[in-house]
This record gives sequence, structure tokens and C-alpha cells, in this order.
Amino acid sequence: MKKEECFYLGKIVSKFSFKGEVLVKLDTDEPESYSRMESVFVNYNNNLVPFFIERCALHKSDLLRIKFEDVDTEEDADDLMKAELYLPLTLLPKLDGDQFYYHEIIGFKIVDASFGEVGIIKAVNDTTAQALFEIDHNGTEILIPMNDEFIDKIDRESNVIHVKTPEGLIDLYL
Repeated sequence: MKKEECFYLGKIVSKFSFKGEVLVKLDTDEPESYSRMESVFVNYNNNLVPFFIERCALHKSDLLRIKFEDVDTEEDADDLMKAELYLPLTLLPKLDGDQFYYHEIIGFKIVDASFGEVGIIKAVNDTTAQALFEIDHNGTEILIPMNDEFIDKIDRESNVIHVKTPEGLIDLYL
């Protein structure tokens, strides 16, 4: 399994018991959705390695307490500290309407109500306070904030996102 075929689920942040249990900080708004998993991929030495789960349960609402098969001691758990967990993209729940996962809109066309066709989304920058569409407009990068007020409609069938940006925003880049 390759990282590109998976989504980031969370990171092992601490040991929970002397029997190899660990706590995982989940990167999700719905942690309860992941309390019945049978396995995950652990990024171990830069390889995604499948780990089977004996049991897991929510711990203090946003942490997941996991007991992996064959991780039976504190030393075994130490070896997994700070490791990232991944699941296949196929396990993501389908979103509809104006909700989307960042990875699914790469390659979508952006069309602005005033400007017209802006370009193709090449990436999403979520390292800033406001996530941004990174758009390729004939070799020029245009950044548009992923603001609910700017997004009019998402057409999944034709891979187009219709936006209505403030006057002059796109012109700043041209």
C-alpha cells in the first residue's frame, strides 16, 4: 500500500499501559467512526506496515486507545511512538453537496462567477490559518481561500468548483 492510496488517520502520541497499549491522536471530526477498526497501516521506518488490532476504544473523546496484536510490552509500544497511522482512501465515507476531501478535488477546474475559468487545482495548502486552493492559471499560481462564502457549487460529475471571489482577488496574481 502506498501513502498516495491512503489518508492520514492520526499519530501515536503515548503509551497507555505496560501491556503495549498506545494512545492515538486522531485527525478527524468524528473519532467514534474509528473505534471498531480491525487493522491500520503504521508508517514504520518509512514503510506502511499493516498492524492488526486486538481492541480499540475512544479515550477522553479525541484519543483512541489501541492494543495491537503482537505489541505486548512497553518496549514494543516504545518502538511505535510518534508513528503515523493511515487507512485506505476507499474507507473514507462518501461526501456529497459542498463537502469534499482535499485529495479528491486535485485536478478540478475552478470557475469564478465574474472572472470565468480560473484554472486547475494543483494542491490544497492547509498549513495556513485559512486553507487555500492552489490553482494553475497558464503557469501562474493563483491562491483562493477555501471559504464557504466563496464556494457556490461543487460539480463532481464534471470536476468543476464554481466560486464567487471578491472583486480583484484573482487580478492580484495576474
